[in-house]
Amino acid sequence: MKKLLLLALLTGPSAMAQTDLLAQFNKEPARRPVTATFKSTRLLNGHSVETIKAHHLDFRISHRFDRINKGISELYGLDFATIRLGLEYGITDAVTLGIGRSSIEKNIDAYLKAKLVRQTLGTHAFPVTVTALGTLALDPRSPQQGGEFKVYSERLTGTGHVLIARKFNESVSLQVTPTAIFRPSPTAPSQTEVVPAVGVGGRFKVSKRVSINAEYYWVDQNQLKSNQPSPTFDPIALGIDLETGGHVFQLIFTNSFGMIEKQFLTQTGGSLGGQFDKGDIHFGFSISRTFSFNNHK
Repeated sequence: MKKLLLLALLTGPSAMAQTDLLAQFNKEPARRPVTATFKSTRLLNGHSVETIKAHHLDFRISHRFDRINKGISELYGLDFATIRLGLEYGITDAVTLGIGRSSIEKNIDAYLKAKLVRQTLGTHAFPVTVTALGTLALDPRSPQQGGEFKVYSERLTGTGHVLIARKFNESVSLQVTPTAIFRPSPTAPSQTEVVPAVGVGGRFKVSKRVSINAEYYWVDQNQLKSNQPSPTFDPIALGIDLETGGHVFQLIFTNSFGMIEKQFLTQTGGSLGGQFDKGDIHFGFSISRTFSFNNHK
């Protein structure tokens, strides 16, 4: 009897430990967020679902050169360029505020971006990341600079976006972006009309620091043509992301000369863009540098 009691005391804890270990193996993995769906806050022309980390400031310099098909006499477009300078600040990890200034039409732009939900893995996984984005562009030009406006509201163009992205694996991420463009009505400038658009894009990661990106926006051109002096086209872009420490360097080929939503969504045509398949392609690049103001790190 004493031997049986001693055996039970010795084997009991071991059996309980084995049971706990098996329960751990059978338990579902903990819920965890998916990170780095894209390398940058921009896919190419348009935004990605990514936001700036809390108390971090991102300084972004963007260039677009003239059309490649202008030939050697114009150094394949490199003789002329536009520029945008931008600052983006992470209010929280999920909320980013940005401002910028473009040389095209001297436009001043601002945006607010909020990550609503993140893609997660594990228990009760959520399949996508969803981010909301609102932008506003102001044309501040005087009449002497070409800014002929009947009412002040004609100077303003806004856009609203819902960015929905999924990271399928370490190499492939895809995004769809339902969009609404708010601009002055061509028949009543004091009123606002809404132009629908949808963007699709993705990236294929070829190495730890390099990815190939593609992006296309369908815009309701029939509605745009009611207020355009020349034909407009849907913006298309192909590019490469290069990550080098605190920098992300993007090389871009696109049919749009503009670098903010107002420009590449509504003005890809005439002097600001053309037909991608006809060789109206602009080479450009963006470089961003992030600075930390987080005193706890």
